[in-house]
Amino acid sequence: MPVLSAIYRYPVKSVKGLAMRHSEVTPLGLPDDRAWMVTSDEGVMITGRDCPTMVKIDTEVDEHSLTLSAPGMPMLSIERSQFTAACDAHVWKDQFGAWTGAHEADAWISDYLGRKARLLYTGDPQRRVKRHPDIPLSFADGYPLLLIGESSRLQLNEWVGRDMEMARFRPNLVVSGADPFAEDGWKSIRIGNVVFQIDKPCGRCVFTTVDPHTAEKSDDQEPLRTIAKRRKGPEGAEFGQNVLARNAGQIELGMPVEILE
Repeated sequence: MPVLSAIYRYPVKSVKGLAMRHSEVTPLGLPDDRAWMVTSDEGVMITGRDCPTMVKIDTEVDEHSLTLSAPGMPMLSIERSQFTAACDAHVWKDQFGAWTGAHEADAWISDYLGRKARLLYTGDPQRRVKRHPDIPLSFADGYPLLLIGESSRLQLNEWVGRDMEMARFRPNLVVSGADPFAEDGWKSIRIGNVVFQIDKPCGRCVFTTVDPHTAEKSDDQEPLRTIAKRRKGPEGAEFGQNVLARNAGQIELGMPVEILE
């Protein structure tokens, strides 16, 4: 039976992921996953697509604060309570309310990126919805969770001819022990007591070409070129599945993944 082999969350959109051994999961996703986002002064998102060095920012998060660190930068802790000013945020075509006001964080991010930027917080409650009106969404592109099969990554490695680390693809859930791209045929799975709906394939972009360690884009546009050639579908270059949790519960590494449908 397939098993859950990795869990990741990304407290700030586009920064380095945090590996977790266990986590609560709700229809909103993993706690504090993409709860913060870097933007321009106008609230338009800034991501690793146009600022690849964001992948070298490390984060720590607890119930009170977010801590940022990066090469050549001092460590900075920001209290959630510092985000006191309501503002507009934009993710693709969505405009919704968020919070700003952590001026030290704005200065830190601006200094690191070499451009004027702000750090926004979704706050609580979440006020953004997208495809599913009953499911709030953080600063994620379009879905609260992304699932990828480890065997799918290994197959991609063979096609490309070198190792493409899972970190390039920024999943929340990694499943091992299934055939390559078996997740494409799943409609519903259970991990622990949580039922997940497999909603649609994830269309991939140039962000996959950014090395998660060096922040450099590959000269040969891999693995995006191979994904586009081998995995062309309605969403473009498809790799991974967008999923929704249908109830709340706890998940942990090693749990069996039961294929319900």
